[in-house]
Amino acid sequence: MRGNMKYNFDTQINRRGTGSLKWDVGEQELPMWVADMDFRTAPQIIEAIQERVSHGVFGYSIIPDGWYDAYISWWERRHHFTMQKDWLIFCTGVVPAISSIVRKLTTPAEKVLIQTPVYNIFFNSILNNGRQVLESPLVYEEGEYHIDFVRLERDLADPQTSLMILCNPHNPVGKIWDRETLGRIGELCHKHHVVVVSDEIHCDLTDPGFEYVPFASVSEICRENSVTCIAPTKAFNMAGLQTAAVSVPNELLRHKIWRGLNTDEVAEPNAFAVTAAVAAFTRGEEWLEELREYLAENKKITAEFVKKELPQLHRVPSSATYLLWLDCGALEDKTCPGADPGAAGENPSLNGTKDGAKIADLASRIRGKTGLYLSAGAQFGGNGEHFLRLNIACPRAVLLDGLERLKRGIDG
Repeated sequence: MRGNMKYNFDTQINRRGTGSLKWDVGEQELPMWVADMDFRTAPQIIEAIQERVSHGVFGYSIIPDGWYDAYISWWERRHHFTMQKDWLIFCTGVVPAISSIVRKLTTPAEKVLIQTPVYNIFFNSILNNGRQVLESPLVYEEGEYHIDFVRLERDLADPQTSLMILCNPHNPVGKIWDRETLGRIGELCHKHHVVVVSDEIHCDLTDPGFEYVPFASVSEICRENSVTCIAPTKAFNMAGLQTAAVSVPNELLRHKIWRGLNTDEVAEPNAFAVTAAVAAFTRGEEWLEELREYLAENKKITAEFVKKELPQLHRVPSSATYLLWLDCGALEDKTCPGADPGAAGENPSLNGTKDGAKIADLASRIRGKTGLYLSAGAQFGGNGEHFLRLNIACPRAVLLDGLERLKRGIDG
């Protein structure tokens, strides 16, 4: 890491009492669960919002050309993919967009394919809209994940499968899908008439030296059979401002998505959504580069700590996101059965196995004993029942505190 960083990510900011979802916890508890960073966003974004606030009038907003230009320039410069203005549609968030797309492109009881373990809210977007979740699990071998393409094709070939939600880069396993893999996914989905929705919200949170590949950039097939959900909110820590976009190159798909987003009333910006996004993409790049370095150092510290102090855990190698996936399988024989299934998260129905209950209980007992609040992995599906998810996007002193609590919780 550079010794003369311009931005200070070591500053600890008290978020208690601010209406924060993450920090709505007990006084002695330390939340390291939800994907929300404990850093102030880039000062350039704060300045832009303050300037907008000083105007004092917060009426209805339009989407100006500058918003389109900011997205197009950012993806062209950083991700080597040129989007066209017509492809882009504003929406209030990636999750509202995915839920709207599920409603618009599928019918009740049809299947939506997801590659588990994966972002748990995908389950909500599918089940809450009366569709079926089709888990096509990733293969976990020698401590890493990959795709079983034979299984994937069989699942895509199911005549009830009409949509696939791709996580690129993948949360929670931190994997960047390479161009060849994305191309194979695109070919199979096209072959079996399954539309791809690619959630790329973590794309700017790759480790230094690593780049993600936009799904739509891989081939004409991928481009014409996909909807891409993007936003500056994860990388710049401003999810509460509710600003995102979908990119839809195919004209017919785009019309359907546009109708769906407008019908669901999630296609209009609040008074700060455009201002913040434009500032992030036009003025926040230097801040983001230093953030990525800081997060990479946090990952390194965590990896060394786990290796030395918690060798019974396995940290799945990660090249994207600030969410670390910890394999706790070796602990399962030492944890207590009979846990409360609800302790594992928002999808307790996924905790049907004995081992899943054990790891859910482990997360609960770590929190009860040390105050450290982690995400139990069962809510992410697949083999997540054997894992804990750790958010390391926090000042260094907070991270070290969290790691020591983790050690006390595991040793206990």
